[in-house]
Amino acid sequence: MKGKTGSLNYLKYPLKKIKQQLYQYCQQWVDHKIALAQKEINAVQTSANEETKSSVGDKYETGRAMAQLEIEKNTRQLVEANKLKQLLSRFSGESKTGNIQLGSLIQANNSWFYLSIGAGKITLDDVDYICLSPMSPLGAKMMNLGPEDKFSFNKLDYHIQKVY
Repeated sequence: MKGKTGSLNYLKYPLKKIKQQLYQYCQQWVDHKIALAQKEINAVQTSANEETKSSVGDKYETGRAMAQLEIEKNTRQLVEANKLKQLLSRFSGESKTGNIQLGSLIQANNSWFYLSIGAGKITLDDVDYICLSPMSPLGAKMMNLGPEDKFSFNKLDYHIQKVY
């Protein structure tokens, strides 16, 4: 089912509860990323450890090198996911903000944004919310704006209606 435009009339729960749900979603999203990267690192390491040197030495060395590259790639993903977890720990899902800052729930042009991490779209009770990083171009453009402020981004005009 397609999400509604998100005007206040459509919201079934208070903004505080919605914000808490979005914060929990972001935490779970990051925890999933961390677990996935760690699982991949462990699987590749186990596979590399079980590899026995065959009569063809080059094949063994190539396999070990490929495993090491895969471990490095997943380690970078793990580091990035841990940075996101640290970012989430800098605010709570409960605080109300005046101007847009990390942790703000924003209604603009009947769209909802949650300035936290770039976790994508989540639909709660048929209303779409975009979890947006403050380092993203749109998130950076919104920073420190307040209700009734207007700005343009990618040839679209935005009007901030509510900041919570």
